[in-house]
Amino acid sequence: METTAGGHTTGREFMGHPAGLYICFGTELWERFSFYGMKYLLLLYLTKYHLFADDAGLAVLGSYTALVYAMPVLGGLIADRYIGMRRAVVYGGLLLVAGHLGMAFEGEQARLVDGSVTRDEGALQVFYLSLALIIMGVGFLKPNISTVVGKLYAENDPRRDAGFTIFYMGSTFGDFAATLLCGWLGEVYGWAYGFGAAGIGMLLGLVLFLWGQPLLEGHGEAPSDAVLAEKKGPVSLETLIYLAGLVGVVVIWQIVQFNAVVGTLLNLVAIGTLGGLGWYIFARCDRVQRDRMLALVALIVSTVFFWALFEQAAGSMTLFADRDTDKTLFGITLTASQFGAANSFFIFTLAPVFAFLWTWLGRKNLEPSTPVKFALGIAQAGLGFGALAYGAQFPDEAGLVSAWWLVLAYLLHTTGELCLSPVGLSAVTKLSVPSVGGVMMGAWFLASAYSSYVAALLGTMVTEAQGFAHLFDQLLWAGVIAGVAMLIATPLLKRLMHGIH
Repeated sequence: METTAGGHTTGREFMGHPAGLYICFGTELWERFSFYGMKYLLLLYLTKYHLFADDAGLAVLGSYTALVYAMPVLGGLIADRYIGMRRAVVYGGLLLVAGHLGMAFEGEQARLVDGSVTRDEGALQVFYLSLALIIMGVGFLKPNISTVVGKLYAENDPRRDAGFTIFYMGSTFGDFAATLLCGWLGEVYGWAYGFGAAGIGMLLGLVLFLWGQPLLEGHGEAPSDAVLAEKKGPVSLETLIYLAGLVGVVVIWQIVQFNAVVGTLLNLVAIGTLGGLGWYIFARCDRVQRDRMLALVALIVSTVFFWALFEQAAGSMTLFADRDTDKTLFGITLTASQFGAANSFFIFTLAPVFAFLWTWLGRKNLEPSTPVKFALGIAQAGLGFGALAYGAQFPDEAGLVSAWWLVLAYLLHTTGELCLSPVGLSAVTKLSVPSVGGVMMGAWFLASAYSSYVAALLGTMVTEAQGFAHLFDQLLWAGVIAGVAMLIATPLLKRLMHGIH
């Protein structure tokens, strides 16, 4: 091995990148398989099997997705200060396996009795507990696997953005397979089959990560094994942290059932996070670090606009596919949840193109800056809803809209995602002060939490009189205006980034 200028060691490589990238690639692939294997089924499962009203189902979806993206703030902090990224990923993976397999328990189907809905409340409690395990598991795993990828590259390594795009592409292979397979199993053969397959996928990802440890070159270990071994009463600090995680699962089990409580908690977490970051930025950072951290906070906040639009995929767009769309493509009738696979299909077909494009433009000094890429991403998310709003005006004789409008919307959302998400993950690792890298990655997902919560609220705006077209029209203008605003702010953000592209 040799040491790079950025202080990183270079070991085995594969296809021009550190070999450890592909262990993270595979782990993320199977984690995303498990996550998306149930995500697009969730709202349909609640509204069709347990007979939830749309607003009640969207409330559960919003609470779940918000908490999934908020919890990495805590998981990143614990990994940075105590257990390290490797232990966090393993612990999170174990919780995820348990949660996804718990989702396979259906209980009795809800039914109408004398005009009121009778549900299997015991099965619903198992369902909520399973969601809590998944939420806590993602909190430990998600920010830390991304941070490990960043640590495989030196600070100014020009391969970094391309590496994150490859990593991001790996996750979408899992998305694509899970949405098609689990969506088909769940809607055609039974919900338990779809959710159970997702759990098996997570188990495979955990096994791969454990097997590939030598290729990670020691990145992600705990700051101090001696500190973790210290006794805190009858148990070590490390054991105490794991037990606290289980207590957290019990707390989330209750919280996830109350959407209003989730909204209040998001506000408290956001205020605490921004307050802590504000103190750190102005009390502990030099001028360049401070400017870069401020630019990063601005970029993270801007993602709320993008993800609030993008996260309609599992909510209003899935209901639109189920109720108002002719689900036949190329003579094949798909299930509503399978349409979510369009996003991942376009990602893994277009991600290599974007990776090549950024590298090619970079060699010619023409690559757009990170803020410009963000502006393009947000605007394209809005334009995707423009396609749906336009297409909804042309239903067939049965009142159904061509599926191709939905495919076009997913295409535009995906090109927007490729401009923003992998580039944003890379920006977090480049602009963060190293000692708070995990926290900043957690803050990235906290912004997604707000977006998911807002996305569910937006989905409830669909009324019988106005239908989906009115919502889609509003989302079109929201995305375009936010994208233009980001473009206007670009010169200031570039100055604050001090040469980080």
